[in-house]
Amino acid sequence: MNHNSGEHQTKDSNSKSLPDICNVNNENRPILPSASTSNFQSSKSHRLSPWSINIVDDPDYAEIIKEAERAIKNGVLPARIAIGSSGSYFVRNCEGKTIGVFKPKDEEPYARFNPKWSKWIQRNLFPCCFGRSCLVNNQGYLSEAGASIIDEKLRLNIVPKTHVVRLTAESFNYSVHQRLFLTTKRRTNEIVDRHMPGKRIFELEELRSKVGSFQLFVDNYIGADDFIKQIEEQPLPDKAMEQFQKQFEKLVVLDYIIRNTDRSNDNWLVKYVVKPSNKRDQDEGDVAASSSKTTSINATNPNTEILIAAIDNGLAFPYKHPDEWRAYPFHWAGLKQAKIPFSEEIKSQILPFISDMSFVQHELCDEIERLFALDKNYSRRLVERQLSVMRGQILNLANAMRDGKSPLELVHLPGVLVERVRDHSLAGRKKFKKKFNDRYPLFSWF
Repeated sequence: MNHNSGEHQTKDSNSKSLPDICNVNNENRPILPSASTSNFQSSKSHRLSPWSINIVDDPDYAEIIKEAERAIKNGVLPARIAIGSSGSYFVRNCEGKTIGVFKPKDEEPYARFNPKWSKWIQRNLFPCCFGRSCLVNNQGYLSEAGASIIDEKLRLNIVPKTHVVRLTAESFNYSVHQRLFLTTKRRTNEIVDRHMPGKRIFELEELRSKVGSFQLFVDNYIGADDFIKQIEEQPLPDKAMEQFQKQFEKLVVLDYIIRNTDRSNDNWLVKYVVKPSNKRDQDEGDVAASSSKTTSINATNPNTEILIAAIDNGLAFPYKHPDEWRAYPFHWAGLKQAKIPFSEEIKSQILPFISDMSFVQHELCDEIERLFALDKNYSRRLVERQLSVMRGQILNLANAMRDGKSPLELVHLPGVLVERVRDHSLAGRKKFKKKFNDRYPLFSWF
């Protein structure tokens, strides 16, 4: 099927948010290590650099990864999460406290080592229903990390920090022959050591490390579905409701820009914090515990804080707008909060960023491309299509905010692609062109 057949009405944009010409001359700025930068410039496969290089500028995050590695070495293995369609794991420190969620690339929903039987059946018996046609297969780990980049660049602070790392643990899903081979070597060495102490036949090799996304774990959050039911039964104070609305709008901004195809009320979380109302309350007991305690909703206490955590961002960054069977709608569009126009506070925070096409290209698109270049199957052409969708989403979002639209009105805007092409009449400089998409999926409600 020709994925471009439904795109038409090509035209140059002359708005402030989308200048006709934009020079792109600093793509080779060394943000990531040289191994990935070289892959960014060519589509040749490569071996991913060690995790420590990728997160060298974030010592706090790097220390958490080291904690995870120490725990695994000491026998505190990651625990597989029962729910979900992929092989994902709660990673703990030496004390047994959960510190992160690791999602290996080769255990994603449609990957070879996915441990869930439902996906094995779907892959082998129902290939016609396999995957999402608008997404690049087996790049969920990059999507998770990409959402974290967008969150950080726009200062949304709703995505728990996520990076691409490598981890090795026996609790991960490996092939049977690899486990059997390692077990046989160990048992042979044990037998030899009993008869000839200090001797061994085989040099043991560790299980191969797995590359994947590692998202920091967040405490004291509840599912959005549960929270929304609570506030319907017991409405929040006005101040708390305003806080929730602003956090909700940040979620809308994130999901719309990355075109999240899997945002239901099950995979974003809410934290309702009751702060001490005076110094006397703080002095009683542990101050830290008191100031961050999550409680049930109390409509009589105005001194509260509401935070949102946007997790499960692995099915985003499509290379085309959904146009076949399913529309993958944003489920939050059905909430009453989505009917309220974007607040002035959110507009003043986000519009300066997304109205600047230089920022969009160099700080968002280039960073996402450098991240996606980590994958051994990196295709610059395919990534450019993903970025065309993202630029179109950003353009729609900027226009909706300027026009005073609500999130609900935003999601009903027609899909847009903003492609970056060379203009040979202008010394090969890059020009942005806008396309509208007139192909829509058969079912718009799921």
